[in-house]
Amino acid sequence: MKFLRYLILCVALVAWPLSVRADAVIEGRVSLPKSRTAPVMNRRYEIIAKGGVLSINPPLAVAYLEGSFPKSAPPPVAQIAQKDLTFLPALLPVQVGTKVEFPNFDETYHNIFSYSPAKRFDLGRYRPDEKPVPSVLFDVAGLVTLHCDIHDHMRALILVLDTPHFVVTDPEGRFRLTGLPAGRYTLKVWVDSKTTRELPVELTNGATVRADFP
Repeated sequence: MKFLRYLILCVALVAWPLSVRADAVIEGRVSLPKSRTAPVMNRRYEIIAKGGVLSINPPLAVAYLEGSFPKSAPPPVAQIAQKDLTFLPALLPVQVGTKVEFPNFDETYHNIFSYSPAKRFDLGRYRPDEKPVPSVLFDVAGLVTLHCDIHDHMRALILVLDTPHFVVTDPEGRFRLTGLPAGRYTLKVWVDSKTTRELPVELTNGATVRADFP
């Protein structure tokens, strides 16, 4: 009995450091493009298409860590809402395998669809009280552009990433990735559909790495 208790204690002592290894941090700032229009009231974002390039306005970026990571639990369900004839948020990064729900909070029908290679779908027209809430599983990495068949001005972007470590920058381009495992990786920043910047990074337990994209 004493030996069994000793064995359990040894296993716990060995496993404990493994449970706290993912504690590295990356913080930095991305130099964002200038807004293409006058400042938007209340940070109401829109998708701009110009010369075949899709971007969000006012500008935001997505910082993410690319590398080999152990398999984790299925990602939580994400949402893009439809409110005041707008997609909220206009830019949503998700991990491969994420189900995204599209609740309708407007007093009108919406019909969300996408022709993007990473995910083609058409949810059809549905009311605000539709149950269950229409959803789509995003199982292939890539950029997905959302449209509404009824309201042509409505657009949003879903950036499907093969990593659990990502974050949207703030309006000034600042970002902070936490809970990262030690190792060598590539830090990438998605700016628009044609622009992704990258830097090699080496992370150690408990350390904070500074990474700026001028």
